[in-house]
Amino acid sequence: MKEVNSYGWKAVIGSSIGYAMDGFDLLILGFMLTLISGDLGLTTGQAGSLVTWTLVGAVLGGFIFGTLSDKFGRVRVLTWTIVLFAIFTGLCAFAQGYWDLLIYRTIAGIGLGGEFGIGMALAAEAWPAQHRAKATSYVALGWQLGVLAAALLTPLLIPIIGWRGMFMVGIIPALIAWVFRAKLHEPEIFVQSKEDKEHSHTNSFKLLVKDVRTTKTSIGVAILTSVQNFGYYGIMIWLPNFLSKQLGFSLTKSGLWTAVTVCGMMVGIWVFGRLADKIGRKPTFILFQVCAVASILIYSQLSDPTAMLFAGAILGAAVNGMMGGYGALMAEAYPTTARATAQNVLFNIGRAVGGFSPMVVGMIISMYSYQVAIAFLAIIYVLDILATLFLIPELKGKELE
Repeated sequence: MKEVNSYGWKAVIGSSIGYAMDGFDLLILGFMLTLISGDLGLTTGQAGSLVTWTLVGAVLGGFIFGTLSDKFGRVRVLTWTIVLFAIFTGLCAFAQGYWDLLIYRTIAGIGLGGEFGIGMALAAEAWPAQHRAKATSYVALGWQLGVLAAALLTPLLIPIIGWRGMFMVGIIPALIAWVFRAKLHEPEIFVQSKEDKEHSHTNSFKLLVKDVRTTKTSIGVAILTSVQNFGYYGIMIWLPNFLSKQLGFSLTKSGLWTAVTVCGMMVGIWVFGRLADKIGRKPTFILFQVCAVASILIYSQLSDPTAMLFAGAILGAAVNGMMGGYGALMAEAYPTTARATAQNVLFNIGRAVGGFSPMVVGMIISMYSYQVAIAFLAIIYVLDILATLFLIPELKGKELE
């Protein structure tokens, strides 16, 4: 297959909407925590735990649904994840207290956890080798579109429908994704793999460390995804706070500057996909990693609002553009019998590590300053560069196994 066919586009759209659902859900929860706490009488710790356990559920879901997808099929298991998410997100709207809401959020998170890896595997298997990084970059863009949609819609809708109504709105992306996926069949390479060889759940995990070369790749990818998530959460959680408290920006102005950074992230993902298909995965990763180090260090020293606006867009493109490449890299590094397992396990390891970022950055802020904390994030991208140079193989143009 040399050109992208209609099935390939449907696979990408269905996967992108699912990942948009992930971003949309997590951000609207952040907007609603104060209202939920007031209505249900939650403490600050209980409110924060709703986010924590959603992420815990997502990590568990990634591990569980990745291997199920390698056994039973991409489209089939994605349908399971959507149904699980939709049911328990809907139940959140009827929660009467902390414990039932916590259970609903955790199980909804488990449904969310499968979206990234399975969607990436589906998109990669549906597109030809010379366009594969573009396909996975489109899926990665889904998250940012979901975040933007949540940022725009939530302030408008909450005064009208309240937090319970917002949970019902959160089901809409799931329904749209389900409609797209209902028209998809399993990718040909997956069907062929099932005909050639049956495998157990255990085998798909073992294939991530089947030999020295594969083990090095798995360690390298885990480092890359950990840095990605650590840097993303560290910057996005603390950037509005940095702009308002340190530089005196109003809430509206902080939101605008943050939105520009998010738009930069979207451009970076789009550019990464095209560049990775043209010059290769490793050179593109290293280029973006070097730019991440430089842009973070420069941004941490700025105080002029206009300069920060433009620098924020460049910062966003550099630190988050790499999201456009992980899906293609992992799809090419592992066989069909372990592809979704690899995508979900390795990315969710990074998500788990990244979950500590807001806490670590907050500690550095309290001990030193915002500038030192932001500059600290540049150091982790040096680790990223070393991992790419010594652990990550170049797989541009490789036909999937």
